[in-house]
Amino acid sequence: MHFLKYRTKEYRNLGEGSLLIKSSQLIFVTTTFNGIQNFVYQQLVTMNEVLNAIYKRRAVRKYTAEVVKETELEIILDAGRMAPSAMNKQGWMFHVANDPELIAVLSASILHDGKFAMLKEGLKEAIDSLLHPKGFSLKDAMNFFRGQDPIFHGAPLVIFLSCPKNNTWSALDLGMCAQNMMLAAYSIGLASCPIGLATFIEKTSHYEKLHVKKDHEIRLAIIFGHAAEEPILHERKKDNVVFIK
Repeated sequence: MHFLKYRTKEYRNLGEGSLLIKSSQLIFVTTTFNGIQNFVYQQLVTMNEVLNAIYKRRAVRKYTAEVVKETELEIILDAGRMAPSAMNKQGWMFHVANDPELIAVLSASILHDGKFAMLKEGLKEAIDSLLHPKGFSLKDAMNFFRGQDPIFHGAPLVIFLSCPKNNTWSALDLGMCAQNMMLAAYSIGLASCPIGLATFIEKTSHYEKLHVKKDHEIRLAIIFGHAAEEPILHERKKDNVVFIK
């Protein structure tokens, strides 16, 4: 990888496929995409707070017992509220659980009452893992459910996200909202993880505790807390870009 530094706006002979990354004063040039991950991670993320959060955020599944402060919770919620939404509907709702005993009850309830629905989905994942070995394997699944709390992983804060049913854009809006929340959490020193299995709360006897609107449905939950692990960065696919000509 070629690493060059310019203080002018004249960039010559960079070659096809070169990549320019501009900071406040310097221009970094690389002519190979294979090494860009390490380059960006080590150089650029330290210069830009937004990119720093994007590149360093990880899905954390082990947490300390330290609680999330009320001020931190408000920052996370406000970040979610700042997400874009179709026609500015802002249709999301936040259902917050920060009582450890209640979180444990909800987790156990999902495992018990939602097990048949999860089994059905699990079979689909198992078949997919056999067809695509690089995906989530059966061994991964077995290790996953052996954990003390395989749903919420001992996190001190769980936020369920609901949105309107039968709405073309609501799930997309919710995804952008969720990403805002996780990036905001990282920026204030907290870890997070999106929990798809939390949607099975609808199959449990404790669903009514969430006070979900009749025309809404739970599409995701996110756990937050102080990390007790440092997950590695998994390889990112590079063959997923199509240039339209």
